[in-house]
Amino acid sequence: MGPPAYQGAAADERALVARLRAGDRQAFADLIARHGGSLLRLATAIVRNRSSAEEVVQEAWLAALEGIDGFEGRAALRTWLFQIVANKARTRLRRDGRSVPFSALSSPDDGEDHAPDSDRFDGNGAWKDPPGRWSEEDPERLAQGVETRAAIERAIADLPAAQRAVITLRDVEGLEAEEICSLLDLTVANQRVLLHRARARVRLALEKHLAGGR
Repeated sequence: MGPPAYQGAAADERALVARLRAGDRQAFADLIARHGGSLLRLATAIVRNRSSAEEVVQEAWLAALEGIDGFEGRAALRTWLFQIVANKARTRLRRDGRSVPFSALSSPDDGEDHAPDSDRFDGNGAWKDPPGRWSEEDPERLAQGVETRAAIERAIADLPAAQRAVITLRDVEGLEAEEICSLLDLTVANQRVLLHRARARVRLALEKHLAGGR
């Protein structure tokens, strides 16, 4: 049955879906309030351009409303919305002439020869000496300051596309690895490498920020 909190959240989501199917405008406003920020972060992570990301999210909302009757509840509503945004964002990339499939950005080298800690990867792209999981404790402590939060956001924004999307979904939105692989059409191994590399870059940026930019 699951814990009471989980049961309550599931029941709340079912009620929201029922209201959406009935055409309840307030339900749509509630949906945007709950997930609008997350969807915009994902769209921005994929297409980078803020105005394009906003258009992607608008298209995704329309698609969600049109497709809500087909939502089967096998995944969480948020995951379903993420999938719509990811698909719309990839379509936008193709429409803008950036037609390389997003999954093509998922090679262990991520198209770069100068990633931080590159000498710590073996020939298969796996870590020889995995870094500490900085996102579990340090960010909670470090992100107390507005300047440090801004530094984290800038570091993530500066990442290569695939790294940016993976770390946004994993460390900002809290999705599980399996969900991320499905959303971005990545293998488990490549998702892991991309996440490690993204965390290494963000950690390096934080170290520079905390050292006063030296």
